[in-house]
Amino acid sequence: MANVLLFHHAQGLTPGMDAFADVLREAGHTVTVPDLYDGRTFSELEDGVAYAQKIGMDTIEELGVSIANRFPEEMVYIGFSLGVIPAQRLAQTRPGARGAVLISGCVPLGAFDDAWPAGVPVQIHGMDADEEFVDSGDLDAAENLAASTPDAELYLYPGTSHLFADISLPDYDPDHAFALTRMVLQLLDRVDEGYAFQSP
Repeated sequence: MANVLLFHHAQGLTPGMDAFADVLREAGHTVTVPDLYDGRTFSELEDGVAYAQKIGMDTIEELGVSIANRFPEEMVYIGFSLGVIPAQRLAQTRPGARGAVLISGCVPLGAFDDAWPAGVPVQIHGMDADEEFVDSGDLDAAENLAASTPDAELYLYPGTSHLFADISLPDYDPDHAFALTRMVLQLLDRVDEGYAFQSP
C-alpha cells in the first residue's frame, strides 16, 4: 500500500479528481486529495486559471507544501496540471519522497532543485499536441527531466486534450486515461513493494 497525496488541477477538486483517487484506493492505496480552492470548482479551464492567478501561484504552492507537512514523509505525490507545482516541489525537496506522477504539466529543473532526487521514480504524462502542455514549455521541461535521470519515464499520448484523465470534464479521453491509470498503478505497486529505480 502506497500513501498518495493528489493535487487537483486549475478547475478545482472536481468529481473526476475524486474518481481518479477512488481507482487508486480500490487498488489498495491510501489517497488524500486536498482542496486547494476551498470548495470552488470551475467549468472552464480559463476561469480556473484566472482564479489561481488571483490567489497567486506561490500561495497555492505553499498551501500544498503546508498540507503535505501534516503527513509522513514517505509519500507519493501526484499532480494534475496546476497541481504539478506542489507535487513536483515536494518530490524534489521533501525528504522521504517515494515517487511522483506529473500529469499535463512539468516544472523545469532548477525551479526547486537542480536535479531530480536519485532513486525516486517519476512519471510524466501529457498529450503531444496539448497547447497548454506544449506551448507553455512544460513538454520541454518534461523531456529535459526524463533525459536527466534514469528514474524518470515520459509518456506522450496523441491528442490535444489537457485534462484527459478527468472523467468529469469534456477533455476526458477514456483510452488514454485508462493507459495513464494503468501506468500510475504500476508505479504505486513498485513503491509498495519497496522497489526503487537504480541509477547505473
